[in-house]
Formats: sequence, C-alpha cells, structure tokens
Amino acid sequence: MFAQWKAELSICPLFAGIDPAELQIMLACLNPEVRRFRRNELVTVEGERFLGVGVVLAGRAIVTKESVAGNRVILATLQPGDLFGEMVAFSGRKGWPATIQVQQEAAVFFLPPDKIIGTCPRQCPGHRRLITNMLRIISEKALQLNRKVEHLTIKTLRGKIAVFLLEQAKEAGAKTFMLPFNRNEMADFLNVARPSLSRELGRMKAEGLIDFHGASVKIIDVEALKGMAE
Repeated sequence: MFAQWKAELSICPLFAGIDPAELQIMLACLNPEVRRFRRNELVTVEGERFLGVGVVLAGRAIVTKESVAGNRVILATLQPGDLFGEMVAFSGRKGWPATIQVQQEAAVFFLPPDKIIGTCPRQCPGHRRLITNMLRIISEKALQLNRKVEHLTIKTLRGKIAVFLLEQAKEAGAKTFMLPFNRNEMADFLNVARPSLSRELGRMKAEGLIDFHGASVKIIDVEALKGMAE
C-alpha cells in the first residue's frame, strides 16, 4: 500500500536507518490511517481530538496558530516526508496544539502514539529504531521552537527579515534560493504586517542588499544582513 510513497518515506526522519523492505513490513504491521486533502482544506484544527503523529506523504501544508486577538502566526511549513504532532503525542493532551492547512493537494497518514512505543506483534527489528528516531525528533523540534522564539524577540523588522533570509540561504546552501512562503505567509511567520514587510523588502532591494523576483531571492550583501541580524 505504501510502495507508491517509497521516496517520501525514505526521507522521513521517523524512519531513518530502517531498510526500505523492512519499512514496508513495519508499515503493514503499524497500519497507519491514510487521508487525502484538497487545497486549502484543514488537516487538523487546534483543540480538536488528536489523531496521532502525522506524516506528509504528498503535497504541502502550513502549521498555524491564532492569537486571542485573531491574528494568525505561521509556525512551520510541511513537505513530503515531514512530521507533525510529535510534540503533543506523549504529553497526555487530547487535542491538536495547532491548525494545519493544505496548500497543495496532500496525502497524510496518522500513527497513534501507542503504535510507536507499543510492543510490535511481529517483532519487527526496526521498531526499536523507530522509538529512538522519535526521541531524536522531539529533541530537535524543541531546539527549532527555541529558534522561533528568537525570531519573535528580534525588535526590528529589518532584523527579522535578515535572520529569516540568512537561515533560508543556509538551508539551501546557496545565496539564491526559493522562499517557502508567499508574502502573506512570510508576514504571518515573522509576525509582522504584510504591507510593512513588502515596503522593507523593497528598500533592501533598492539598497543593493538583496534581489528578488517572485519567490526567488538572492542575497547580495551577506555581511550587511549578518550585521542587521545581531
């Protein structure tokens, strides 16, 4: 059943180090529920019943939270192979901690926590590796959330933009890269007003610090951006 998503599952950190053939046997044992979603459809809604750790098999989605004032903040983007819900899976909470909305038609499977840490009826040798992977993922996610807090503590808009662009360049391994968000989503992620973001990006382009066309961005003056990020 999961053979069609072999490539996506091979890059999923939950299954790192598990042989592909063994993984197919393990998934048949775990039998996760697969669901499909249309563009803009909600995969989860904050506060609704938690279904289990999710794995994106196809498509793209964003993780969002809404403040008491009704302002949306984007916490992360999800691509094929990415997980969500791992931070709450073993917390004892019964509801989703955030809302997830599909940006491109998607397929997702849900794996209840008890299937991850429970005894495997077939004694799959990769099951212990699965548990080890989950512990590492939760630790890394905690570090990512700490980085998100650092974004929110930067006082200036230009500083927020500089840090964000430098991080995207680092992930891409190049000064030219594609943004994971559109302009509205980037504003939500940085927790700033969209018009202010657009104006500041325009000023940075006019000053020769960056260049951009659509979602493609090129950092021209890396050192200047590093100075703004301090």
